[in-house]
Amino acid sequence: MHHRTLSRGFTLVELLIVLAILAILSAVALPNYQDSVRKSRRSAAQQLMVAIASREELLLLDAMSYTDSFTTLNFTQDGWSCANTTCTNSFYTVTVQPGSSAPPSFTITATPVPTSAQNSDGILTLTNTGAKTRNGVSGW
Repeated sequence: MHHRTLSRGFTLVELLIVLAILAILSAVALPNYQDSVRKSRRSAAQQLMVAIASREELLLLDAMSYTDSFTTLNFTQDGWSCANTTCTNSFYTVTVQPGSSAPPSFTITATPVPTSAQNSDGILTLTNTGAKTRNGVSGW
């Protein structure tokens, strides 16, 4: 009598089915993941802008003016390199432009780094009145 030995493992068809399922899941999940990461980076820039605005308001109480200098504001933020008139990371460059006429005013601008994944975000702004725009359209 011959005993037939059962081979252990997976058949080629089973492996191909698993690969097809993984490919479909990856095709759906990866763009959603990348979109979530972009939104997270945009949110970090928006949080930075709000923190800068808060520091500018404190300066207004003390000096009766706003500044474009992060050094004057004594401003630092984890994950950002802030010096002189810009705060930067790998995805955004943030600047503050004080208004030139009375009453004092400022506009904070976050510009995506052209070579980054955030490039399609467009320019974000925040003013001393709390007005927020994204590419010139109200709201973030």
